[in-house]
Amino acid sequence: MLRFLVRRALGAIVIILLLICLTYFAFFSMAVDPAQLACPPKSCTPQLLEQIRQNMHLNQPIYLQFWHYFSGLFVGQDFGQIGHCAAPCFGYSYNSQDFVWNKIAANYPATFVLAIGGAICFLTIGVGLGMLSAWKQGTIWDRIASSLSLIGQSTQIYFLGPLAMALFVYSLGWLDRPQYVPFTQDPWGCFTGMILPWLVMSVIFWANYSRQVRSLMLEQLSEDHIRAARAKGMSNTYVWWRYALRGAMAPIITIFGIDLGAVFSGAIITEYTFSIQGLGFLAVKSVNNADLYLELGVLIFSSVAILLFNIIVDAAYALLDPRVRLG
Repeated sequence: MLRFLVRRALGAIVIILLLICLTYFAFFSMAVDPAQLACPPKSCTPQLLEQIRQNMHLNQPIYLQFWHYFSGLFVGQDFGQIGHCAAPCFGYSYNSQDFVWNKIAANYPATFVLAIGGAICFLTIGVGLGMLSAWKQGTIWDRIASSLSLIGQSTQIYFLGPLAMALFVYSLGWLDRPQYVPFTQDPWGCFTGMILPWLVMSVIFWANYSRQVRSLMLEQLSEDHIRAARAKGMSNTYVWWRYALRGAMAPIITIFGIDLGAVFSGAIITEYTFSIQGLGFLAVKSVNNADLYLELGVLIFSSVAILLFNIIVDAAYALLDPRVRLG
């Protein structure tokens, strides 16, 4: 198991290094002057423009510019009159007049809570509906669960979000207005403020997982080892939970690992729909302001987070299927 995790970690490190290289050269080797883009339009002066060029090392070859940025991620970097940027240093945002890492550190908890809560919701609802459809195959419950999945797969966050907020918040008053409250400050306030964004974001995912689980469970129930277990006198409930569900969960975990990137993409739309100040909100803002350092920092940080979650998913998959870690 340890060897398997080490291989996955080394592969993730290589991917991260390649990602940093490709994104940096894509951002800073273009024809447009990066200093001109970084300079705030309302307060851009020749003196500030020259200061930005020096801080971004634009008077040096591109490989030295990259080296300053890359080394700054581990040992920090000096930005002249602005001061020292401690590691991990993702640069300085001249639009917000703050170090990029400070902006990421202030915004990523909201995205993390949104993504984790949404994932728990869509896995719970999707797997539950799929198991219900398989257990009650051909009955009215199967048709209801399948219909809910079809409806959920046809909706979009930007349509469902305002509709759900108008109904459950402003009309019925069942839920609080969506907002992010740090879990460490107010756990209950964090839950009540995020429950609606969690449910709305999960809809586009649990619809697909419900259909996948139903198909996988029915496939598992037709396997020879399931029939052999029943022939030995084991109850349907025991066979369902001990053999069929375990066999169906391994492919679901694989699909979940692939969908992690989509979870963060869904978080971006959800954050804008409910005005939650997370990484998605920050990424869109950086694009609108052409803030290269902030764009690059959010991209690298999000990619590292997705890779780390993929390693965790791979570890869970390896625990369920020993052939994966031995292969």
